[in-house]
Amino acid sequence: MYIYGSIILPVVLYGCETWSLTMRDERRLRVLRRVFGPKRDEVTGEWGKLYNEELSDLYSLPNIVRKVKSRRMRWAGHVAPMGEWRGAHRVLVGKPEGRRPLGRPRHRWEDNIKMDLKEVGGGFGDWMELAQDRDRWRALVSMVMNFQVP
Repeated sequence: MYIYGSIILPVVLYGCETWSLTMRDERRLRVLRRVFGPKRDEVTGEWGKLYNEELSDLYSLPNIVRKVKSRRMRWAGHVAPMGEWRGAHRVLVGKPEGRRPLGRPRHRWEDNIKMDLKEVGGGFGDWMELAQDRDRWRALVSMVMNFQVP
């Protein structure tokens, strides 16, 4: 598992603070099952998949999806208090010109932040105002990290 923690995890999580994830993307990120592969029953010799409990017993680090969400929340707390003249803040709150394509709107990064806050505990109001209070925001980031993801 040293290879997973030192090579695979940093490569997979590179730039995850700016991702806008869908449920399909979250499912694809759960790579531990692929790393460990199937298990072989010692009595019958049949192959079967590892269940979540067995994976958590084998590998004790936090779920990769929780790690992505907590990093995204931490970055949001870092960028939100920036001045309006900073480039990162302008990208965060800016509205691109033009029209959006037809069909269902894609998830925006800000939508993911709001969904992460709902998962933790409901309506916190405006997340930009909440991010101004660093202590409270840090507590929320740790709550996201410790929240159980199915």
